[in-house]
Amino acid sequence: MASLSNLDRFKSDLRSLVDHSSLLELSLLVKLHGPEEVLKALKTEDKSILENLPNFNVSYEAWYSECIALLKQILPDQVQDFKDHFEVPRNRKDITYATYRIQDALKGLRITRPPYDTVIVDSKAAVPHFQQQAAILKAAERRFESALFDIRQLVQADLFDSEIGSARELLKNKFLRAAGAVAGVVLEKHLAQVCENRNLKLAKKNPGIGDPNEALKSNGAIDVPQWRFISMLGDIRNICDHNKKQEPTQDQVSDLVNGTDKVLKTIF
Repeated sequence: MASLSNLDRFKSDLRSLVDHSSLLELSLLVKLHGPEEVLKALKTEDKSILENLPNFNVSYEAWYSECIALLKQILPDQVQDFKDHFEVPRNRKDITYATYRIQDALKGLRITRPPYDTVIVDSKAAVPHFQQQAAILKAAERRFESALFDIRQLVQADLFDSEIGSARELLKNKFLRAAGAVAGVVLEKHLAQVCENRNLKLAKKNPGIGDPNEALKSNGAIDVPQWRFISMLGDIRNICDHNKKQEPTQDQVSDLVNGTDKVLKTIF
């Protein structure tokens, strides 16, 4: 079913990230303890399981970024927790086992105490944080498989993709107002859905682009540059829909279509 392509893509991407987390954990453990100790802990002599492991320092950040993008869609309430295991605490005064993070491990941070260079904390302290991130990812997969996950938003995302495609075709054929109107409706519906996802109530029964844009900014869901960008798109939409004295330009409508597509992919 074409309408389920986003659902299938999410399931595939999530399974890939969960599988990759297992390889990254093995890579990290081998780096910290050596292959012999890891095989011993796994109670196996099969060295092949340690072949072709990704380089943790090289591969982690790409994995992390992809996880954040998926969690925003599937388990948004766990995004900050996931980040907290990576990011150094803002108010950190001392580097201890309790305050050490994955970000420190990627930098190779190691704290010792003289005179014998006794290790106070090193990259080993990052292992529990990575394991917790992997656990969050597996929880997201379980939720995705359960009836708790509402696939309507994924189906809606496919519909929006299709409508943006229609807007591009109208733009290509110089139907500027029509292209702008289609893109404007998509943007309006998407922003309203984002507000609903975040439990932000809108005063108007049929809000336009401006109302959810203001609500998202006021509640810290988007920053000022994003708010200004959406406001600009709303202005172009108004020219296409309401201002019969001013014709929208090709560049304006192109900005609206491309900008709407960008909002769909970056604001959830």
